[in-house]
Parts: sequence; C-alpha cells; structure tokens
Amino acid sequence: MAGDPQTERRQRSNRVIAASGFAFVAGMVGMAYAAVPLYAMFCQITGYGGTTQRVEQYSDKILDRKITVRFDANVSGGLPWDFKPVQRDVTMRIGETTQIAYQARNEFNVPTAGRASFNVTPELAGAYFNKVECFCFTDTSLKPGEALDMPVVFYVDPDIVNVPELAHLKTITLSYTFFPIDATKPVAVAPNGKDARTEPKTQTTEIGG
Repeated sequence: MAGDPQTERRQRSNRVIAASGFAFVAGMVGMAYAAVPLYAMFCQITGYGGTTQRVEQYSDKILDRKITVRFDANVSGGLPWDFKPVQRDVTMRIGETTQIAYQARNEFNVPTAGRASFNVTPELAGAYFNKVECFCFTDTSLKPGEALDMPVVFYVDPDIVNVPELAHLKTITLSYTFFPIDATKPVAVAPNGKDARTEPKTQTTEIGG
C-alpha cells in the first residue's frame, strides 16, 4: 500500500533540514579550529595584539639611539615551574642584535611539559620587535627538578623611529607565559596516585652550578 504523499514530502523535508543543520554545525566547528592558526598567523604578520615578528636575518642598520627592553615571565594553568628571566632588562641601541635568556625549572617530582606564548607592550611595538631565535610555541618537557636555559635573540627594527606613536618610545616589555601542554589533564600525579604537590620535592641543583 502506497504511503501518503504528503507524509513522504514532510519526511523528505525533515531529512533535508536535519542534513543541512548537521553540515552547518560541522562547518562552524571546522572554522573554529581553522581560526586559531589563521589568527596566530595574522598576529605574527601584522604585530596585532603585541605579537612580535620572527625573522631569519640580523638588522643591517644600527642607530645611535638606545632603547630599554624589560623581560616578564609568567606561568598559568597550574604548571609547576619556576620561570624567570636571567636579567630583568637590557639597554641597547635600536637595530642592535641582543641575546638574553629565560630560565625554567620543574618543581614537581614527576615530569611536566609546557608551551610558551608571548607578546610585547606597547602592542603597537610588536611589529618592530624582531626575534631571530626564541623558544615560543615549542613543546618543552622537564624532568623532576630539571632546569633549562632558553635563549632569545632579538633586535628592535630601526623603522620604529618613523612611527609617530612610537618615535619617542624608551621602553618595551617582552612577556612570556608558559601553559601546560594539555590543560584538560592534571599537571602531574605521583606514582602512588597522590597529588604530586603533596609529595616532598627532590633536591635540585641551581642553574649554572
């Protein structure tokens, strides 16, 4: 016995609507995932949000004018690291290539891992802060009590003096923040199943010692 044509049309319409809705949701999810790397690429190209520039070559022009770069360090998401710059600031000539270092130490008695993001302030200066070498966006794993020196090689683009808003800028702050690589899982759990933060810390050796 043939079915009701009106009922069949309604069922086909419902299937089309359901399929369209699924495709829309899937497309939105895909766009959300794609937006993250695209936004990061946009920031790196434009310096938007204080994102610094990554370059392969050193500056071929050095000005007599000096500028001070301050260094800031943070950890987030419960990452159990002591993270800090080796020196709090450096004063150099604009266009001069300079190397500094940050230090990280795992203070848990189990291995932990993190990844660093960065920015500079004022944000407009991000387009003129050029890094030749850095540890940003690199997965870094540290054993219990392990310490690591992480160099940063950079220079301030001489073109910064041609920007009216930055022409008289005297100080730039470079800030790094380390996050756990997988923030959805506990940072570390001791072998006996207890929270590692309640376990006694292992004896460590100071960096450079």
